[in-house]
Amino acid sequence: MRIFLTGATGFIGSAVLPELLQASHQVIGMTRSEDGARSLAAAGAEAHRGTLEELPSIRSGAEKADAVIHTAFDHDFSRFVENCEKDRRVIGALGEVLKGSGRPLLITSGTGVGGAGPGQLACEDVFDDHHANPRIASERAGNDLLDAGVNVAVMRLPQVHDTEKQGLITPLIAIFREKGVASYIGEGRNRWPAGHRSDVARLYRLAIERAEPGARYHAVGEEGIETRRIVETLARGLKIPAVSVPQDKAADHFGWMAMFAGMDMPASSALTQATLGWRPQGPGLIADLEAMRYDVGA
Repeated sequence: MRIFLTGATGFIGSAVLPELLQASHQVIGMTRSEDGARSLAAAGAEAHRGTLEELPSIRSGAEKADAVIHTAFDHDFSRFVENCEKDRRVIGALGEVLKGSGRPLLITSGTGVGGAGPGQLACEDVFDDHHANPRIASERAGNDLLDAGVNVAVMRLPQVHDTEKQGLITPLIAIFREKGVASYIGEGRNRWPAGHRSDVARLYRLAIERAEPGARYHAVGEEGIETRRIVETLARGLKIPAVSVPQDKAADHFGWMAMFAGMDMPASSALTQATLGWRPQGPGLIADLEAMRYDVGA
């Protein structure tokens, strides 16, 4: 297939790109910069200049493709709600081009949207339309497109990691450096799911090749790791103390991260694995945190 890949030079997209190319797909990779365009060309992809703010560029990229994988997202979490609304608009623009064509669109969301209730594993067959995470706007946009006849599926991500980045944990490290302590809320028993970057990239390929309308996939390799264990691992790497922060002090201590720091959001990928024959193979989150270089970016 000829696949339009947004975010082709980003953390997720740059792993999806070689996965697609190695499977003999052609890739049109969206990038905002000349350096990005050169990188894509060197990798064997066609570069498409555009940004999330320029909807005409989004539409023109999709028009040239047999399928679309949308991984791009503005990760400025200080403007998270606004950026989720921007993602909703981008998904809508992609849908305008693909409507009635049968060409598949794979969008990105978070596993938390599949939460069935406190303490339960989030599952692929659950959609919590009242979830507190503003990223729900992406799935709502996808549902609207599905109702309009677009062949859209959803990839829900946990904390995607390697030894360079780890989802929300990366900005959490920056907070810990600033505060001089590594912190968890209360007893730190709340859990975060995780998936290795290489496993996630492979799953995107399998999902776009299946092209099943309305499907939801969970890129989960580990169902739930307690935040206390994560924080204590970071504390050892950063050589700072690990401490508990009371719930009523979390907003002051964590800032924008407070909405995530205390969330218990374990997630399953059982249905994904059964449907696509996908088996996570990469290192676990704690192994990557133990192997990373904490002196870089300090």
